[in-house]
Amino acid sequence: MTFVIAEPCIDLKDAGCVEVCPVDCIATTDDDNMYFINPVECIDCAACEPVCPVTAIFDEPDLPEQWSSYSKLNADWFENHPDA
Repeated sequence: MTFVIAEPCIDLKDAGCVEVCPVDCIATTDDDNMYFINPVECIDCAACEPVCPVTAIFDEPDLPEQWSSYSKLNADWFENHPDA
């Protein structure tokens, strides 16, 4: 399993999740409007979830249906940014 960053992160980009991630699997660029979690590198530790100020991070099985597309969005971002 992995954690997923969803819609509430858009235009917020609070870096608290990045700071607590023990495997450095959360990334973004200056051009993006949110952060993304690498599903291959995420160790499912949940350290990021409680520090998110807008409840944008979900364990994938708990991702609300209206944001289900964010699982693919997070994974695709890392496919398009292999050096992240």
